[in-house]
Amino acid sequence: MTSPTGTTVTTEALAVRVLEACRRHKSMLATAESCTGGMVAAALTGIAGSSDVVERGFVTYSNEAKCELLGVPAALIDRYGAVSAEVAAAMAEGALRHARAFVAVSVTGIAGPGGGSEAKPVGLVHFAAASGNGRLVRLERRYGSLGRSAIREAATADALRLVITLLDPDQATGGLP
Repeated sequence: MTSPTGTTVTTEALAVRVLEACRRHKSMLATAESCTGGMVAAALTGIAGSSDVVERGFVTYSNEAKCELLGVPAALIDRYGAVSAEVAAAMAEGALRHARAFVAVSVTGIAGPGGGSEAKPVGLVHFAAASGNGRLVRLERRYGSLGRSAIREAATADALRLVITLLDPDQATGGLP
């Protein structure tokens, strides 16, 4: 996987770095995923021993699931749309409230091939990572029409990078804030 800065880092390597960062910070992690459908949680749990870090994962593909499982206000979805910075933040914060974790990451986007619009094209993905101490970092990516699988794979890697950015800003990869 090539990052936006041109470096090649595998999703597995990123997952290992996330697990190591969580262990250093003695933090459990939860995921709240829409367009990635559990791929972030799968990347983490694919690493042996991850159960000391991964508390749970929410796959909230529908708007109803975002509301019911994470407590995202329906009015927020109505106002900004499910694919928005506001909903991504609410998903991450909701995962924290509904899990025994100190860190949560969320992903919501349009993987395509359909479902896009001029304002929200295929390839638009919003991310948020939140911590129990109130820190929140957000990211928006516009991957373009890479194809559904490539968008989902890139989004998985960027979600993992965002957790690293949240926990260890000086160790952030891929040009994230």
